[in-house]
Formats: sequence, structure tokens, C-alpha cells
Amino acid sequence: MTAPLTHSYNLGRLGNAGDRVDFAADADQRAAIAAWSEVLSVQEFAVTADIAKLGPTRFRVAYQLVAAVTQACVVSLEPVPGRIERRFSRELEFVGARRRGASPESGGGDLVLDPGAEEGPEEIENLHYDLAGPVLEEYSMALDPYPRATGAQFVPESPDVQAGEPARQNPFAVLKSLKKPG
Repeated sequence: MTAPLTHSYNLGRLGNAGDRVDFAADADQRAAIAAWSEVLSVQEFAVTADIAKLGPTRFRVAYQLVAAVTQACVVSLEPVPGRIERRFSRELEFVGARRRGASPESGGGDLVLDPGAEEGPEEIENLHYDLAGPVLEEYSMALDPYPRATGAQFVPESPDVQAGEPARQNPFAVLKSLKKPG
């Protein structure tokens, strides 16, 4: 599935003063975001991105996301309204066509992953950057994984017990009588 929202920005035209970009999803895009994120509806999805030039090939994008969503209750399936307000940032480094490190195929040695190493900026190969990509990532992480309607409670029911029927005995209960005492 293609991204439900995109907003391209040319970082190559960014001046030293930086830039502020505001964008919001229209009704069709909000419907696409709702389908993509498997929620009932998205009533609002607005973004402010403050873009700063840190160096000739380095950039920082500070985002503010405001979204209003309706999810289905995990117990009753009733609509559960929610609001997401999230601030986050991404640091970018334009690397052009070159790749991070040397690949084993090029004779540059083994690829070593260090989980304790501090993560650096996101490397980008194109100055036309999609500002909406990171917003969709943060939005999906901010969604409540188990939305519950007020007062909704899960009451487990035995799958063997139907209304008005007596409970069946455990099929392994007979094995207990075969056990030798002592």
C-alpha cells in the first residue's frame, strides 16, 4: 500500500534562516490514513515542521503533530475518540549516492552492528524529502493499541458453556481417578 499522505520538500532550496511548513490532510487523505492505520476515522491531522540547516548537508526537522481519531473499543467495538499531540524531531544528512560504510560485497570488510552505539542522523540520498513519512511513523506509534470505551469490561466466557447448559467436565478429569495413591 502506498503512503496515505506525502508532502515533499526540497531541502536544496533551504536557506540559512530555515523554514516553517504547515500542512494538513484533507478529507480523502484522512480517510486513507484511517484505512492505513486501521482506525474508524481520522477527523483531524495537522502538521507543523520547522526545518533548520545545520550544515551544508545536515538538516533538522522539528515536528508538531495534532490528530483527532476514533478507534474501536477492543471489548465492545464502540467508538472511542482520541487525540494525539506529539512533538518530535529528525536529523538528516544528505549523502547523495554514497552509502553508509563499505559493504562486504565491495571488499570493505564485514558489516558490524553495534546496538549500544548512538544513532546518528538519518542518511538521505535525495534532497526532495517527504516530510509526511516520519509523521505517519510517529502517528502510528502514538495510537492506543488497546482503546477501551468508558466502563467497558472484558468478561471471559467458557467456550464450552452455552446459555442454559450445564458446564462440561474436563475430559482429563477421568485420568485423576487412575492415579495410584501414595
